[in-house]
Amino acid sequence: MTSARDALRETILTGDYLPGERLVEATLIERFGASRFTIRLALQDLAAEGLVEIQRNRGAVVRKISLAETIEITQVRMVLEGLVAAHAAERVTAAEAAELDEIGLLMRRAVETGEHRRYSDLNQRLHALIRAIAGHGTADRLIDTLKAQQARHQIMLALVPGRPQQSLPQHEAIIAAIRARDPKAAEEAMRDHIASVIEVLKSLDESG
Repeated sequence: MTSARDALRETILTGDYLPGERLVEATLIERFGASRFTIRLALQDLAAEGLVEIQRNRGAVVRKISLAETIEITQVRMVLEGLVAAHAAERVTAAEAAELDEIGLLMRRAVETGEHRRYSDLNQRLHALIRAIAGHGTADRLIDTLKAQQARHQIMLALVPGRPQQSLPQHEAIIAAIRARDPKAAEEAMRDHIASVIEVLKSLDESG
């Protein structure tokens, strides 16, 4: 069941199925080579995660998540990711600090050479490493669920002109605070970074 759920989850996150699109059981059974029971369990799991909505007389559909809801989700992430950054600062090893430095250097190069897709990939790698260093299982699970719900608006955010140049010094501040093993500074730097994400999302809302 897990493999069918994960495969379906990935197709939703990558846009194979669009918001509001019906998820027909027979089609899913054929596509993923799974039983009806397995597909139904997968849909229930994804409904609990907020990616799917099960509607009466219509079955399962990909849930539409508004920009306003995405902003609320990001506000919650700001608290959780600040906590994670503080934990990372308390736990970071010399080897992990060196890896953070390396990612920071690669991010700077990506900005200087205009490789925005590369920068976006490194951004995800940085945040994943910070979560791994922190080792806070509960926060990690919650962040993973929240990020999945706002995946589409994250793509919009990455396309905002000048965003990498704006976020690079914020990421460098987070790295510096974690390397300095300063939990308070790490939490503040992460919250400042996520707060700037919220401001950009609000500007998208106004421009829409």
